[in-house]
Amino acid sequence: MNEAHEVCGSDEWRTIMREQILPWVLGDADLGDDVLEVGPGFGAATDVLSRTVPQVTCVEIDERLATMLGERFAGVPSVRIVRGDATALEFPDARFSGAACFTMLHHVPTPELQDRLLAEVARVLRPGAVLVASDGIGDDDMAAAHVGDTYNPIDPAGLADRLTAAGFERIDVRTNDFGWAAIAHR
Repeated sequence: MNEAHEVCGSDEWRTIMREQILPWVLGDADLGDDVLEVGPGFGAATDVLSRTVPQVTCVEIDERLATMLGERFAGVPSVRIVRGDATALEFPDARFSGAACFTMLHHVPTPELQDRLLAEVARVLRPGAVLVASDGIGDDDMAAAHVGDTYNPIDPAGLADRLTAAGFERIDVRTNDFGWAAIAHR
């Protein structure tokens, strides 16, 4: 991540995530009691999830962020931080009751790796479990904020087909001024 992403660790971003993005994305989705969060970054969504579900396992590929999250959530027994690659999850099939992925898929370098990540999430979800996901829609401002960083936005128009190919069903993709949100069931 580049320096522009430091805003993602700010109190302002945590407030936006808690009060605007997560309520819109989650709606009334039931993530269950054992949730996988992919790419927590600075942990803005983890803050909310840790207070709303009994167990959250966060998989973060960035070593610096994983270390920071490990320190930040060290005293929170409901949060487990794992440094790992979500395109090759080291969990058994049908391990989690739900999964969440917020504003990070654009950091996955290729559509093929994004699809592999989605398929891996589907693999580790129990039958009937739900994935909630969101991200921004590609535009010039977002591209400018990612200079020197990976920026591969997902077009929401094709997302339902990609989620179906990954193993999901009963898919709802919607957009607003923030970006897109998806709820998909295993």
